[in-house]
Amino acid sequence: MKDLKIIIWILLLLPVIGFSQEELIDSIATEEPTVVENKLERTAFESSQIIDNNTSVTFVKGTLEIVMQHRFGLVDGGTNDVFGLWAPTNIRLAVAYSLTDRITVGVGTTKDSRLQDFNAKVALLRQTRSGSMPVNVTYYGNMVVDARTKDNFNNIQDRYSFFNQLIISRRMSPKLSFQMAPSVAHINLVEPTLPNDLFALSLGGRYKISSQTCLLIDYTHPFASYDNSPKPGFSVGAEFNTSAHAFQIYFTNYKGIVNQRSQYYNQNNFFEGDFMLGFTITRRYNF
Repeated sequence: MKDLKIIIWILLLLPVIGFSQEELIDSIATEEPTVVENKLERTAFESSQIIDNNTSVTFVKGTLEIVMQHRFGLVDGGTNDVFGLWAPTNIRLAVAYSLTDRITVGVGTTKDSRLQDFNAKVALLRQTRSGSMPVNVTYYGNMVVDARTKDNFNNIQDRYSFFNQLIISRRMSPKLSFQMAPSVAHINLVEPTLPNDLFALSLGGRYKISSQTCLLIDYTHPFASYDNSPKPGFSVGAEFNTSAHAFQIYFTNYKGIVNQRSQYYNQNNFFEGDFMLGFTITRRYNF
């Protein structure tokens, strides 16, 4: 009788034991991989800029970034200008602030045409280490106001231009990253025979040669087929990083710095010698 009671108790407890084990197995099999799956991959780029374009990178909430972009004159643009170093330059100074880990807003001012830009960047999707999300997807857009004197314009709307870009990037390995960025630029005031909108596709890459140094390449192809269509943008350079700042030095055929102006008006052909030396410095502060 005693043995029979023990068997009955075991039979009664088996469903409970089995249910508990199933919960434990499910917890191990599903919950822990979910944590790994949701862990974000490291950023594809160290900097918010890749020469002439933005990257998909947004910084943590409370980050204040200061950006200085500088372009000298054409290397073979004239005599007695020391490869463009003494030629007229173009400069942009800007600040950007991270409202959240995914949303950044900023303002900037550019020397040529007295351009004042107001911009935003939003990280829509982020690459995960498990591969459940294979890429980063970030939106970048701006509104630019031409602040030259009013005798250059008939209407206040003539001062405005806009730029929208979707940046898709992937960290292929600890050393290699790529990005692709389709964009549309809209300029209110153009010649009567020219379109107001310009579509373009940018391709960029980074290859790390050491923990703090990487090589950069950036290419932008405008889709235009009218007289004096803009030439593609091409840039190549190097980037040097510390924990809080990045320094890029490069050759580029874009004299303009604000995206819509560069893409719409560029007439320099890099491979025919129409390029200039430039550099970009970014510095970050966390609050």
